Amino acid sequence: MFGKKTPSSQGPLSPQQALELAKIYLEKASKTTDPDIALILCCDTEFSLSEAKEAAKHVKNQTVIKGIASAYIELEKLREGLRHTYETQAEDLR
Repeated sequence: MFGKKTPSSQGPLSPQQALELAKIYLEKASKTTDPDIALILCCDTEFSLSEAKEAAKHVKNQTVIKGIASAYIELEKLREGLRHTYETQAEDLR
């Protein structure tokens, strides 16, 4: 898949880095007009948020925790819009 985290020579991403990566995916997903690409970017967003959430458990950075929560809310809004798009496309095929 497109956004699988590539290991770097410096080790895993910090919670802040994983959150920033998730925000980038989320921004790109919200701007694309192709729902299939948006869906892939949503999956990449969720993967990065999961990484950020796991890493944040050990750091307890409230700014990162709030950012993760906010990004999950935005992700769900975007997914809801995608569900509507796919439902509309399915109805058009009938």
